[in-house]
Amino acid sequence: MQVPSPCYVMEEALLRRNLSLISRVSRESGAEIILAFKAFALWKSFPIFREYINSVTASSIHEARLAYEEFGSRAHAFSPAYTDGEFEDMMRYCSHISFNSLTQYSRFYERTRESQHSVSCGIRINPEYSEIETELYNPCAPGSRFGVTADLLPEELPAGIEGFHCHCHCESSSYALENTLAHIEQKFGKWLPRLKWLNLGGGHLMTRKDYDVEHLIGLLRGLKSRYPNLHVILEPGSAFAWQTGSLVASVVDIVESRGIRTAILDVSFTCHMPDCLEMPYQPTVSGAETLDPDAVKGAPFVQNIYRLGGNSCLSGDYMGSWRFARPLSVGDRVVFEDMIHYTTVKTNMFNGISHPSIALLHEDGALEMYKIFRYEDYRDRMC
Repeated sequence: MQVPSPCYVMEEALLRRNLSLISRVSRESGAEIILAFKAFALWKSFPIFREYINSVTASSIHEARLAYEEFGSRAHAFSPAYTDGEFEDMMRYCSHISFNSLTQYSRFYERTRESQHSVSCGIRINPEYSEIETELYNPCAPGSRFGVTADLLPEELPAGIEGFHCHCHCESSSYALENTLAHIEQKFGKWLPRLKWLNLGGGHLMTRKDYDVEHLIGLLRGLKSRYPNLHVILEPGSAFAWQTGSLVASVVDIVESRGIRTAILDVSFTCHMPDCLEMPYQPTVSGAETLDPDAVKGAPFVQNIYRLGGNSCLSGDYMGSWRFARPLSVGDRVVFEDMIHYTTVKTNMFNGISHPSIALLHEDGALEMYKIFRYEDYRDRMC
Protein backbone atom coordinates (compact mmCIF):
# COMPACT_ATOMS: atom_id res chain seq x y z
CA MET A 1 0.00 0.00 0.00
CA GLN A 2 1.54 3.31 -1.10
CA VAL A 3 0.07 6.31 0.68
CA PRO A 4 0.80 9.63 -1.05
CA SER A 5 2.14 12.52 1.00
CA PRO A 6 0.46 14.54 2.29
CA CYS A 7 -2.74 12.57 2.83
CA TYR A 8 -5.49 12.07 5.39
CA VAL A 9 -6.08 8.32 5.73
CA MET A 10 -9.24 7.10 7.44
CA GLU A 11 -9.39 3.41 8.33
CA GLU A 12 -12.68 1.62 7.65
CA ALA A 13 -12.13 -0.94 10.42
CA LEU A 14 -11.67 1.79 13.04
CA LEU A 15 -14.66 3.71 11.73
CA ARG A 16 -16.88 0.63 11.92
CA ARG A 17 -15.64 -0.03 15.46
CA ASN A 18 -16.92 3.40 16.52
CA LEU A 19 -20.15 3.06 14.58
CA SER A 20 -20.87 -0.32 16.16
CA LEU A 21 -20.44 1.08 19.66
CA ILE A 22 -22.60 4.11 18.92
CA SER A 23 -25.27 1.87 17.43
CA ARG A 24 -25.25 -0.26 20.58
CA VAL A 25 -25.64 2.79 22.83
CA SER A 26 -28.59 3.93 20.75
CA ARG A 27 -30.22 0.52 20.76
CA GLU A 28 -29.79 -0.13 24.48
CA SER A 29 -30.63 3.39 25.70
CA GLY A 30 -33.52 4.16 23.36
CA ALA A 31 -31.93 7.48 22.34
CA GLU A 32 -31.37 8.47 18.73
CA ILE A 33 -27.72 9.25 17.96
CA ILE A 34 -27.01 11.24 14.82
CA LEU A 35 -23.86 12.53 13.12
CA ALA A 36 -22.86 16.20 13.42
CA PHE A 37 -21.46 17.41 10.12
CA LYS A 38 -19.52 20.19 11.85
CA ALA A 39 -17.05 17.52 12.97
CA PHE A 40 -17.16 15.10 10.05
CA ALA A 41 -18.54 15.45 6.54
CA LEU A 42 -16.61 13.07 4.27
CA TRP A 43 -19.67 12.27 2.19
CA LYS A 44 -18.12 9.44 0.20
CA SER A 45 -18.14 7.43 3.42
CA PHE A 46 -21.87 8.00 4.07
CA PRO A 47 -22.89 4.55 2.73
CA ILE A 48 -20.96 3.05 5.64
CA PHE A 49 -22.69 5.36 8.11
CA ARG A 50 -26.13 4.49 6.73
CA GLU A 51 -25.57 0.90 7.88
CA TYR A 52 -25.61 2.17 11.48
CA ILE A 53 -27.49 5.50 11.76
CA ASN A 54 -30.44 7.16 10.04
CA SER A 55 -29.93 10.89 10.34
CA VAL A 56 -27.51 13.78 10.80
CA THR A 57 -27.39 17.30 12.17
CA ALA A 58 -26.64 20.45 10.19
CA SER A 59 -25.54 23.94 11.21
CA SER A 60 -25.94 25.71 7.87
CA ILE A 61 -27.80 25.58 4.59
CA HIS A 62 -24.89 23.81 2.89
CA GLU A 63 -24.66 21.13 5.57
CA ALA A 64 -28.44 20.66 5.37
CA ARG A 65 -28.27 20.21 1.61
CA LEU A 66 -25.42 17.73 2.00
CA ALA A 67 -27.61 15.73 4.38
CA TYR A 68 -30.52 15.74 1.95
CA GLU A 69 -28.60 15.02 -1.24
CA GLU A 70 -25.70 12.83 -0.09
CA PHE A 71 -26.75 11.22 3.21
CA GLY A 72 -30.28 10.68 1.96
CA SER A 73 -32.27 12.03 4.89
CA ARG A 74 -33.59 15.33 6.18
CA ALA A 75 -31.40 16.82 8.88
CA HIS A 76 -31.86 18.13 12.40
CA ALA A 77 -30.78 21.76 12.14
CA PHE A 78 -29.52 24.42 14.50
CA SER A 79 -28.08 27.78 13.47
CA PRO A 80 -27.45 30.92 15.53
CA ALA A 81 -29.61 32.75 13.00
CA TYR A 82 -31.52 31.77 9.86
CA THR A 83 -31.98 34.21 6.99
CA ASP A 84 -35.02 34.88 4.83
CA GLY A 85 -33.28 33.79 1.67
CA GLU A 86 -32.27 30.36 2.95
CA PHE A 87 -35.19 29.37 5.16
CA GLU A 88 -37.36 27.91 2.41
CA ASP A 89 -34.59 25.48 1.54
CA MET A 90 -33.92 24.77 5.22
CA MET A 91 -37.51 23.54 5.55
CA ARG A 92 -37.06 21.34 2.51
CA TYR A 93 -33.80 19.82 3.75
CA CYS A 94 -34.58 19.54 7.49
CA SER A 95 -37.08 17.57 9.55
CA HIS A 96 -36.24 19.41 12.79
CA ILE A 97 -35.29 23.07 13.11
CA SER A 98 -34.08 24.52 16.42
CA PHE A 99 -34.11 28.28 16.87
CA ASN A 100 -31.52 30.12 18.90
CA SER A 101 -33.89 32.82 20.17
CA LEU A 102 -37.59 33.49 20.63
CA THR A 103 -37.31 36.33 18.10
CA GLN A 104 -36.01 33.94 15.44
CA TYR A 105 -38.81 31.53 16.32
CA SER A 106 -41.44 34.31 16.02
CA ARG A 107 -39.98 35.38 12.70
CA PHE A 108 -40.06 31.99 11.01
CA TYR A 109 -42.59 29.75 12.77
CA GLU A 110 -45.56 30.73 10.59
CA ARG A 111 -43.55 29.80 7.52
CA THR A 112 -43.10 26.27 8.88
CA ARG A 113 -46.88 25.97 9.33
CA GLU A 114 -47.51 27.09 5.75
CA SER A 115 -44.79 24.90 4.25
CA GLN A 116 -45.53 21.73 2.32
CA HIS A 117 -42.62 20.17 4.24
CA SER A 118 -43.32 18.85 7.73
CA VAL A 119 -40.98 20.50 10.24
CA SER A 120 -40.76 20.02 14.01
CA CYS A 121 -39.67 23.26 15.69
CA GLY A 122 -37.59 23.61 18.82
CA ILE A 123 -35.79 26.25 20.83
CA ARG A 124 -32.21 26.12 22.05
CA ILE A 125 -31.93 26.43 25.81
CA ASN A 126 -28.96 27.56 27.87
CA PRO A 127 -28.67 25.73 31.22
CA GLU A 128 -25.94 28.19 32.27
CA TYR A 129 -23.77 25.24 33.16
CA SER A 130 -20.86 23.65 31.36
CA GLU A 131 -17.71 21.79 32.35
CA ILE A 132 -15.82 22.92 29.23
CA GLU A 133 -12.60 24.54 30.41
CA THR A 134 -11.51 26.13 27.13
CA GLU A 135 -13.41 29.42 26.84
CA LEU A 136 -13.35 29.34 23.04
CA TYR A 137 -15.55 26.23 23.06
CA ASN A 138 -17.84 27.06 26.00
CA PRO A 139 -21.38 27.89 24.79
CA CYS A 140 -22.57 28.59 28.35
CA ALA A 141 -20.01 31.25 29.24
CA PRO A 142 -21.49 34.45 30.73
CA GLY A 143 -23.09 36.52 27.99
CA SER A 144 -23.14 33.62 25.55
CA ARG A 145 -25.02 34.25 22.32
CA PHE A 146 -26.32 30.67 22.36
CA GLY A 147 -29.72 29.67 23.67
CA VAL A 148 -32.50 30.99 25.87
CA THR A 149 -32.06 30.96 29.63
CA ALA A 150 -34.93 29.68 31.79
CA ASP A 151 -35.82 33.13 33.11
CA LEU A 152 -36.56 34.33 29.57
CA LEU A 153 -39.00 31.55 28.71
CA PRO A 154 -42.71 32.25 29.25
CA GLU A 155 -44.73 30.00 31.55
CA GLU A 156 -46.58 28.69 28.52
CA LEU A 157 -44.30 27.95 25.60
CA PRO A 158 -45.27 29.59 22.30
CA ALA A 159 -47.45 27.35 20.15
CA GLY A 160 -45.47 25.06 17.92
CA ILE A 161 -42.37 24.55 20.07
CA GLU A 162 -42.09 20.78 20.22
CA GLY A 163 -38.56 20.35 21.51
CA PHE A 164 -35.58 21.74 23.37
CA HIS A 165 -32.05 21.72 22.04
CA CYS A 166 -29.11 21.99 24.42
CA HIS A 167 -25.39 21.83 23.66
CA CYS A 168 -22.81 22.39 26.38
CA HIS A 169 -20.26 19.58 26.04
CA CYS A 170 -16.94 19.17 24.23
CA GLU A 171 -15.25 15.75 24.26
CA SER A 172 -16.94 15.32 27.64
CA SER A 173 -17.67 12.34 29.87
CA SER A 174 -20.97 10.76 30.81
CA TYR A 175 -20.55 12.27 34.27
CA ALA A 176 -20.52 15.76 32.75
CA LEU A 177 -23.79 14.82 31.06
CA GLU A 178 -25.18 13.64 34.41
CA ASN A 179 -24.42 17.05 35.94
CA THR A 180 -25.86 18.83 32.92
CA LEU A 181 -29.10 16.88 33.12
CA ALA A 182 -29.46 17.88 36.76
CA HIS A 183 -29.23 21.56 35.75
CA ILE A 184 -31.62 21.12 32.83
CA GLU A 185 -34.23 19.42 35.00
CA GLN A 186 -33.81 22.00 37.75
CA LYS A 187 -34.19 24.98 35.43
CA PHE A 188 -36.39 23.63 32.63
CA GLY A 189 -38.12 20.64 34.23
CA LYS A 190 -41.59 22.20 34.23
CA TRP A 191 -41.57 22.41 30.43
CA LEU A 192 -40.12 18.94 29.68
CA PRO A 193 -43.41 17.01 30.11
CA ARG A 194 -44.98 19.22 27.43
CA LEU A 195 -42.40 18.48 24.73
CA LYS A 196 -41.95 15.78 22.10
CA TRP A 197 -38.15 15.72 21.98
CA LEU A 198 -34.98 16.78 23.77
CA ASN A 199 -31.77 17.16 21.78
CA LEU A 200 -28.74 16.99 24.09
CA GLY A 201 -26.32 18.16 21.41
CA GLY A 202 -22.81 16.91 20.84
CA GLY A 203 -19.59 16.54 22.77
CA HIS A 204 -20.43 13.07 24.12
CA LEU A 205 -17.15 11.27 23.47
CA MET A 206 -18.50 7.77 23.98
CA THR A 207 -15.88 6.10 21.77
CA ARG A 208 -12.95 7.24 23.91
CA LYS A 209 -11.35 4.30 25.75
CA ASP A 210 -12.00 5.66 29.24
CA TYR A 211 -15.60 6.71 28.57
CA ASP A 212 -18.16 4.99 30.83
CA VAL A 213 -20.58 3.72 28.19
CA GLU A 214 -22.75 1.78 30.63
CA HIS A 215 -23.18 4.89 32.77
CA LEU A 216 -24.29 6.82 29.68
CA ILE A 217 -26.85 4.14 28.79
CA GLY A 218 -28.18 4.22 32.35
CA LEU A 219 -28.48 8.02 32.30
CA LEU A 220 -30.44 8.00 29.06
CA ARG A 221 -32.72 5.20 30.24
CA GLY A 222 -33.36 7.09 33.46
CA LEU A 223 -34.18 10.29 31.58
CA LYS A 224 -36.64 8.40 29.39
CA SER A 225 -38.30 6.83 32.43
CA ARG A 226 -38.82 10.25 34.01
CA TYR A 227 -40.11 11.78 30.79
CA PRO A 228 -41.62 9.00 28.66
CA ASN A 229 -43.00 11.66 26.30
CA LEU A 230 -39.51 12.67 25.19
CA HIS A 231 -37.65 11.37 22.17
CA VAL A 232 -34.05 11.85 23.29
CA ILE A 233 -31.46 12.79 20.67
CA LEU A 234 -27.66 13.04 20.85
CA GLU A 235 -25.62 14.51 18.01
CA PRO A 236 -21.91 13.89 18.62
CA GLY A 237 -19.35 14.58 15.94
CA SER A 238 -15.95 13.62 17.33
CA ALA A 239 -17.22 10.32 18.73
CA PHE A 240 -17.93 8.97 15.24
CA ALA A 241 -14.48 9.63 13.78
CA TRP A 242 -12.44 9.53 17.01
CA GLN A 243 -9.07 7.85 16.38
CA THR A 244 -10.11 6.55 12.97
CA GLY A 245 -7.19 7.86 10.95
CA SER A 246 -4.13 10.00 10.54
CA LEU A 247 -2.46 12.71 8.49
CA VAL A 248 0.59 11.39 6.67
CA ALA A 249 3.26 14.02 5.97
CA SER A 250 6.89 14.10 4.86
CA VAL A 251 10.00 15.98 5.90
CA VAL A 252 11.11 18.43 3.18
CA ASP A 253 13.89 20.24 5.06
CA ILE A 254 15.62 20.48 8.42
CA VAL A 255 16.78 23.82 9.81
CA GLU A 256 18.69 24.66 12.99
CA SER A 257 18.71 27.89 14.99
CA ARG A 258 19.71 28.76 18.57
CA GLY A 259 19.58 25.20 19.81
CA ILE A 260 16.28 24.38 18.10
CA ARG A 261 16.11 21.92 15.26
CA THR A 262 12.98 22.16 13.08
CA ALA A 263 11.79 19.54 10.62
CA ILE A 264 9.81 21.40 7.96
CA LEU A 265 6.98 19.31 6.54
CA ASP A 266 4.83 19.27 3.43
CA VAL A 267 1.79 20.08 5.61
CA SER A 268 0.82 23.09 7.69
CA PHE A 269 -0.62 23.36 11.18
CA THR A 270 -2.54 26.52 10.34
CA CYS A 271 -3.88 25.09 7.06
CA HIS A 272 -4.31 21.39 7.70
CA MET A 273 -4.43 21.00 11.52
CA PRO A 274 -5.92 24.33 12.66
CA ASP A 275 -7.18 23.03 16.02
CA CYS A 276 -3.54 22.49 17.03
CA LEU A 277 -3.06 26.26 17.07
CA GLU A 278 -6.63 27.26 17.88
CA MET A 279 -7.20 24.97 20.87
CA PRO A 280 -4.21 24.53 21.24
CA TYR A 281 -3.13 20.95 21.77
CA GLN A 282 -0.08 18.98 20.71
CA PRO A 283 -1.04 15.97 18.62
CA THR A 284 0.46 12.51 18.91
CA VAL A 285 3.07 11.65 16.29
CA SER A 286 3.57 7.97 15.53
CA GLY A 287 6.87 6.67 16.87
CA ALA A 288 7.76 9.91 18.63
CA GLU A 289 7.68 11.01 22.26
CA THR A 290 5.78 14.21 23.04
CA LEU A 291 7.89 16.62 25.08
CA ASP A 292 7.27 19.88 26.88
CA PRO A 293 8.85 22.52 24.59
CA ASP A 294 9.97 24.64 27.56
CA ALA A 295 11.77 21.67 29.08
CA VAL A 296 13.97 21.05 26.03
CA LYS A 297 15.02 24.56 25.06
CA GLY A 298 18.68 24.45 24.13
CA ALA A 299 18.79 20.66 24.32
CA PRO A 300 21.64 19.07 22.32
CA PHE A 301 20.74 18.19 18.76
CA VAL A 302 21.96 14.61 19.28
CA GLN A 303 18.87 13.84 21.35
CA ASN A 304 16.79 13.60 18.15
CA ILE A 305 14.46 16.32 19.41
CA TYR A 306 12.61 18.27 16.74
CA ARG A 307 10.13 21.06 16.45
CA LEU A 308 7.78 20.35 13.54
CA GLY A 309 7.24 23.26 11.19
CA GLY A 310 4.49 23.85 8.68
CA ASN A 311 5.20 24.85 5.11
CA SER A 312 3.42 28.23 5.21
CA CYS A 313 4.66 31.78 5.65
CA LEU A 314 2.96 32.17 9.05
CA SER A 315 5.75 32.55 11.62
CA GLY A 316 3.79 30.63 14.22
CA ASP A 317 3.06 27.68 11.95
CA TYR A 318 4.96 25.18 14.07
CA MET A 319 4.68 22.99 17.15
CA GLY A 320 7.12 21.10 19.31
CA SER A 321 8.86 19.32 20.62
CA TRP A 322 9.01 15.62 19.82
CA ARG A 323 11.80 13.09 20.41
CA PHE A 324 12.19 10.58 17.59
CA ALA A 325 13.90 7.21 17.80
CA ARG A 326 16.49 8.28 15.23
CA PRO A 327 17.52 11.47 13.43
CA LEU A 328 15.05 12.66 10.80
CA SER A 329 16.07 13.05 7.18
CA VAL A 330 14.49 14.70 4.16
CA GLY A 331 11.89 12.30 2.76
CA ASP A 332 11.03 10.63 6.08
CA ARG A 333 7.35 10.18 6.84
CA VAL A 334 5.82 11.92 9.86
CA VAL A 335 2.36 10.62 10.82
CA PHE A 336 0.01 12.73 12.94
CA GLU A 337 -2.50 10.47 14.67
CA ASP A 338 -6.24 11.09 15.12
CA MET A 339 -6.59 13.73 12.42
CA ILE A 340 -10.00 12.92 10.91
CA HIS A 341 -12.65 14.46 13.19
CA TYR A 342 -12.91 18.25 12.96
CA THR A 343 -9.54 18.51 11.18
CA THR A 344 -10.85 17.50 7.77
CA VAL A 345 -13.75 19.97 7.90
CA LYS A 346 -11.71 22.94 9.15
CA THR A 347 -8.82 22.93 6.71
CA ASN A 348 -8.07 25.88 4.46
CA MET A 349 -5.90 26.72 1.47
CA PHE A 350 -3.90 29.64 2.89
CA ASN A 351 -0.78 30.30 0.82
CA GLY A 352 -2.07 27.90 -1.83
CA ILE A 353 -0.09 25.10 -0.19
CA SER A 354 -0.84 21.71 -1.67
CA HIS A 355 -3.83 20.35 0.23
CA PRO A 356 -3.55 16.81 1.62
CA SER A 357 -5.39 14.15 -0.32
CA ILE A 358 -8.13 12.17 1.42
CA ALA A 359 -8.25 8.37 1.36
CA LEU A 360 -10.10 5.45 2.93
CA LEU A 361 -8.15 2.35 3.91
CA HIS A 362 -10.60 -0.52 3.44
CA GLU A 363 -10.71 -3.52 5.73
CA ASP A 364 -9.16 -5.67 3.00
CA GLY A 365 -6.12 -3.36 2.80
CA ALA A 366 -7.13 -1.58 -0.40
CA LEU A 367 -6.61 2.19 -0.41
CA GLU A 368 -9.43 4.17 -2.01
CA MET A 369 -8.53 7.75 -2.90
CA TYR A 370 -11.55 9.90 -2.07
CA LYS A 371 -10.02 13.15 -3.28
CA ILE A 372 -6.75 14.41 -4.74
CA PHE A 373 -6.65 18.20 -4.56
CA ARG A 374 -5.28 20.11 -7.51
CA TYR A 375 -4.51 23.68 -8.51
CA GLU A 376 -8.07 24.11 -9.76
CA ASP A 377 -9.46 23.48 -6.25
CA TYR A 378 -7.42 26.41 -4.97
CA ARG A 379 -8.16 28.62 -7.96
CA ASP A 380 -11.91 28.04 -7.88
CA ARG A 381 -12.19 29.27 -4.28
CA MET A 382 -11.14 32.68 -5.59
CA CYS A 383 -12.60 34.92 -8.24
